[in-house]
Amino acid sequence: MFRFFKVLAYIIVPLAVGFGSFQYLYNIFFVPLEPGTARTEVVLIRPNIPFSDVCDLLVERGVTRKTQSLCLYRQLSGSTAPVTPGEYELSPGMTPKEILQKLQSGERFLRKVVLPEGSTIEELDLIFSEAGFFKPREFDAAARDPQLLSRAGIGAGSFEGYLGMGEYSFAVPVKPVDVLWELIESSEQQWEPRFTPQLDVLRISRHEILTLASIIQETTGDPEKRRIVSSVLHNRLQNGMRLESPEALSYGIRDFDGTIDEEDRASPSPYNTFLNYGLPPGPILNPGKDAIEAALFPAETANLFYGRTPSGELVFSETAEEHEQKISPESA
Repeated sequence: MFRFFKVLAYIIVPLAVGFGSFQYLYNIFFVPLEPGTARTEVVLIRPNIPFSDVCDLLVERGVTRKTQSLCLYRQLSGSTAPVTPGEYELSPGMTPKEILQKLQSGERFLRKVVLPEGSTIEELDLIFSEAGFFKPREFDAAARDPQLLSRAGIGAGSFEGYLGMGEYSFAVPVKPVDVLWELIESSEQQWEPRFTPQLDVLRISRHEILTLASIIQETTGDPEKRRIVSSVLHNRLQNGMRLESPEALSYGIRDFDGTIDEEDRASPSPYNTFLNYGLPPGPILNPGKDAIEAALFPAETANLFYGRTPSGELVFSETAEEHEQKISPESA
């Protein structure tokens, strides 16, 4: 009987050890840390770090069970494909195989960012830095880089006015220049074929139209009133009058506080159209398609003035006397 149990032990113990080892390895390699969970973690994989550090990071972030889960699986599978640096959305509901495949595929997490129409380069810089894409002033510096402007064929001091606004998705890390090219391409797509012949009709350049569009964008969001504002600006230019645009003037005022006084109107600035004739040197923001269309196709009016009543209503006038009556505090 003793001999029987001894033989049985020789059989059972190896089987138990083998089964235990199999179960352990199976859990490590093929069972997620949290099967069925919908929880995800966005994990940043930095450039040039050893894969063992990646494995440690995923354990630390609660994505995998043990460091060996991923590192040993990668070694045993014979995989040598590199991991693309960046952010990845991973889940403890994924197996080591699925995690490794995602890291090696370069399927990085895309951060969404909304760029409102009418944003300036400074405002875009703040949006991108707060969203974690760039350091403060990094996008702003790229948007004023003379070499990049030359490559884009833009003869201005910045990309102001040439960037398409809207919702975008970018993977981190991303370079400011790559974001700029995408915004420029978006702007090109919103420039319709019928817009170019209209430049010849108006005898005006695209840069000048974008400048007008930016002033219109800043003045009002009402599509119909935008076309009337456009007519005022075109009429004043055709009549050799100063634009007297508070929107343009405010762009040239450092740390503008929202109010314009007589001292501001008398202050020399390339954007002071109360002193200077013609258009300011360039756009004051990045206009949307509707504002560009309004600049290209103004309403047919004889209006030479626009302004706001004491209640804030945007009004239009053909004469200076009518204009003063409408915006005077006594008209309230």
